[in-house]
Amino acid sequence: MWNNLWDLFIGFLRASNLGFGGGPAVIPLIQAECERYGWLDSARFSDAIAAANALPGPIATKMAAYIGFLSASWPGAFVAVTATILPTILLLIFLGALLKKYAHSPKLQAALKGVRPVITALLLYVAIDMGRSAFSISSPRELLTIPIAVAAAALLYLARIHPALLIVLGMAAGFILF
Repeated sequence: MWNNLWDLFIGFLRASNLGFGGGPAVIPLIQAECERYGWLDSARFSDAIAAANALPGPIATKMAAYIGFLSASWPGAFVAVTATILPTILLLIFLGALLKKYAHSPKLQAALKGVRPVITALLLYVAIDMGRSAFSISSPRELLTIPIAVAAAALLYLARIHPALLIVLGMAAGFILF
Protein backbone atom coordinates (compact mmCIF):
# COMPACT_ATOMS: atom_id res chain seq x y z
CA MET A 1 0.00 0.00 0.00
CA TRP A 2 2.82 2.43 0.82
CA ASN A 3 4.27 2.03 -2.66
CA ASN A 4 0.90 2.87 -4.18
CA LEU A 5 0.55 5.96 -1.97
CA TRP A 6 4.07 7.03 -2.91
CA ASP A 7 3.27 6.52 -6.62
CA LEU A 8 0.11 8.62 -6.21
CA PHE A 9 2.07 11.37 -4.48
CA ILE A 10 4.86 11.45 -7.08
CA GLY A 11 2.48 11.12 -10.05
CA PHE A 12 0.18 13.93 -8.96
CA LEU A 13 3.05 16.11 -7.76
CA ARG A 14 4.68 15.74 -11.18
CA ALA A 15 1.42 16.44 -13.04
CA SER A 16 0.52 19.49 -10.96
CA ASN A 17 4.03 20.97 -11.19
CA LEU A 18 4.01 20.81 -14.98
CA GLY A 19 0.38 21.85 -15.46
CA PHE A 20 0.89 25.39 -16.71
CA GLY A 21 -2.24 27.02 -18.09
CA GLY A 22 -4.79 26.09 -15.47
CA GLY A 23 -6.84 23.05 -14.67
CA PRO A 24 -7.57 21.75 -18.17
CA ALA A 25 -3.86 21.85 -19.01
CA VAL A 26 -3.12 19.32 -16.25
CA ILE A 27 -5.54 16.73 -17.67
CA PRO A 28 -3.11 15.26 -20.24
CA LEU A 29 -0.42 15.15 -17.56
CA ILE A 30 -2.72 13.25 -15.20
CA GLN A 31 -3.62 10.95 -18.08
CA ALA A 32 0.08 10.23 -18.68
CA GLU A 33 0.52 9.37 -15.00
CA CYS A 34 -2.54 7.08 -15.14
CA GLU A 35 -0.98 5.27 -18.09
CA ARG A 36 2.44 5.10 -16.39
CA TYR A 37 1.09 3.60 -13.16
CA GLY A 38 -1.92 1.74 -14.61
CA TRP A 39 -4.47 3.56 -12.44
CA LEU A 40 -7.12 3.97 -15.16
CA ASP A 41 -7.48 2.92 -18.78
CA SER A 42 -8.52 5.43 -21.44
CA ALA A 43 -12.26 4.73 -21.18
CA ARG A 44 -12.32 5.00 -17.39
CA PHE A 45 -10.20 8.17 -17.60
CA SER A 46 -12.80 9.72 -19.93
CA ASP A 47 -15.53 8.73 -17.48
CA ALA A 48 -13.53 10.33 -14.66
CA ILE A 49 -13.26 13.59 -16.60
CA ALA A 50 -16.98 13.56 -17.32
CA ALA A 51 -17.84 12.95 -13.67
CA ALA A 52 -15.35 15.55 -12.46
CA ASN A 53 -16.71 18.16 -14.86
CA ALA A 54 -20.19 17.59 -13.49
CA LEU A 55 -19.05 18.64 -10.00
CA PRO A 56 -18.04 22.08 -8.77
CA GLY A 57 -14.41 22.95 -8.12
CA PRO A 58 -11.05 22.68 -9.85
CA ILE A 59 -10.70 19.74 -12.23
CA ALA A 60 -7.22 18.74 -11.05
CA THR A 61 -8.24 18.24 -7.43
CA LYS A 62 -11.41 16.37 -8.39
CA MET A 63 -9.43 14.07 -10.67
CA ALA A 64 -6.80 13.56 -7.96
CA ALA A 65 -9.43 12.68 -5.36
CA TYR A 66 -11.23 10.27 -7.69
CA ILE A 67 -8.14 8.49 -8.99
CA GLY A 68 -6.53 8.44 -5.55
CA PHE A 69 -9.69 6.95 -4.03
CA LEU A 70 -9.93 4.27 -6.73
CA SER A 71 -6.28 3.38 -6.24
CA ALA A 72 -5.96 3.43 -2.44
CA SER A 73 -9.27 4.41 -0.85
CA TRP A 74 -9.37 7.46 1.44
CA PRO A 75 -5.61 7.58 2.09
CA GLY A 76 -5.07 7.57 -1.69
CA ALA A 77 -7.52 10.43 -2.19
CA PHE A 78 -5.84 12.46 0.56
CA VAL A 79 -2.33 11.84 -0.79
CA ALA A 80 -3.26 12.60 -4.41
CA VAL A 81 -5.11 15.83 -3.55
CA THR A 82 -2.28 16.93 -1.24
CA ALA A 83 0.28 16.33 -3.98
CA THR A 84 -1.87 18.29 -6.42
CA ILE A 85 -2.30 21.42 -4.30
CA LEU A 86 0.92 21.43 -2.26
CA PRO A 87 3.20 22.92 -4.97
CA THR A 88 0.80 25.76 -5.68
CA ILE A 89 0.32 26.59 -2.02
CA LEU A 90 4.05 26.61 -1.35
CA LEU A 91 4.84 28.63 -4.46
CA LEU A 92 2.21 31.24 -3.69
CA ILE A 93 3.38 31.58 -0.11
CA PHE A 94 7.11 31.73 -0.79
CA LEU A 95 7.20 33.25 -4.26
CA GLY A 96 4.14 35.49 -4.17
CA ALA A 97 6.19 38.66 -3.90
CA LEU A 98 8.44 37.65 -6.78
CA LEU A 99 5.48 36.76 -8.97
CA LYS A 100 3.92 40.15 -8.26
CA LYS A 101 7.18 41.96 -9.01
CA TYR A 102 7.86 40.19 -12.34
CA ALA A 103 4.32 39.60 -13.58
CA HIS A 104 4.78 42.10 -16.42
CA SER A 105 8.35 41.13 -17.26
CA PRO A 106 8.86 40.85 -21.04
CA LYS A 107 10.91 37.67 -20.52
CA LEU A 108 8.18 36.04 -18.46
CA GLN A 109 5.55 37.12 -20.98
CA ALA A 110 7.67 35.67 -23.80
CA ALA A 111 8.02 32.35 -21.97
CA LEU A 112 4.25 32.22 -21.39
CA LYS A 113 3.62 33.04 -25.04
CA GLY A 114 5.78 30.06 -26.00
CA VAL A 115 4.06 27.63 -23.65
CA ARG A 116 0.47 28.53 -24.66
CA PRO A 117 0.58 26.66 -28.01
CA VAL A 118 1.98 23.61 -26.22
CA ILE A 119 -0.88 23.72 -23.70
CA THR A 120 -3.34 24.05 -26.59
CA ALA A 121 -1.81 20.98 -28.26
CA LEU A 122 -2.07 19.02 -25.00
CA LEU A 123 -5.73 19.97 -24.64
CA LEU A 124 -6.36 18.98 -28.25
CA TYR A 125 -4.70 15.62 -27.58
CA VAL A 126 -7.00 14.99 -24.61
CA ALA A 127 -10.05 16.11 -26.61
CA ILE A 128 -9.23 13.71 -29.43
CA ASP A 129 -8.58 10.87 -27.00
CA MET A 130 -11.85 11.58 -25.17
CA GLY A 131 -13.64 11.82 -28.51
CA ARG A 132 -12.48 8.33 -29.46
CA SER A 133 -13.97 7.00 -26.24
CA ALA A 134 -17.13 9.14 -26.37
CA PHE A 135 -17.90 8.19 -29.96
CA SER A 136 -16.95 4.53 -29.93
CA ILE A 137 -20.10 3.09 -31.40
CA SER A 138 -20.83 -0.48 -30.36
CA SER A 139 -24.59 -0.36 -30.84
CA PRO A 140 -27.00 1.62 -33.04
CA ARG A 141 -28.32 3.47 -30.00
CA GLU A 142 -24.84 4.89 -29.35
CA LEU A 143 -25.10 6.82 -32.61
CA LEU A 144 -27.15 9.25 -30.53
CA THR A 145 -23.89 10.53 -29.00
CA ILE A 146 -23.22 12.41 -32.25
CA PRO A 147 -26.35 14.63 -32.19
CA ILE A 148 -25.81 15.17 -28.46
CA ALA A 149 -22.32 16.51 -29.20
CA VAL A 150 -23.56 18.66 -32.09
CA ALA A 151 -26.39 20.08 -29.97
CA ALA A 152 -24.01 20.80 -27.10
CA ALA A 153 -21.56 22.59 -29.41
CA ALA A 154 -24.37 24.63 -30.97
CA LEU A 155 -25.80 25.60 -27.60
CA LEU A 156 -22.35 26.49 -26.29
CA TYR A 157 -21.16 28.56 -29.24
CA LEU A 158 -24.37 29.96 -30.71
CA ALA A 159 -26.69 30.32 -27.73
CA ARG A 160 -23.88 30.87 -25.18
CA ILE A 161 -25.45 28.38 -22.75
CA HIS A 162 -23.39 28.01 -19.58
CA PRO A 163 -21.20 24.87 -19.69
CA ALA A 164 -22.55 23.68 -16.32
CA LEU A 165 -26.07 23.61 -17.76
CA LEU A 166 -24.79 21.67 -20.77
CA ILE A 167 -23.23 19.09 -18.47
CA VAL A 168 -26.49 18.64 -16.59
CA LEU A 169 -28.44 18.41 -19.85
CA GLY A 170 -25.94 15.87 -21.19
CA MET A 171 -26.27 13.77 -18.06
CA ALA A 172 -30.05 13.90 -18.34
CA ALA A 173 -29.92 12.96 -22.03
CA GLY A 174 -27.59 10.07 -21.24
CA PHE A 175 -29.86 8.87 -18.44
CA ILE A 176 -32.91 8.99 -20.70
CA LEU A 177 -31.34 7.63 -23.88
CA PHE A 178 -28.88 5.06 -22.60
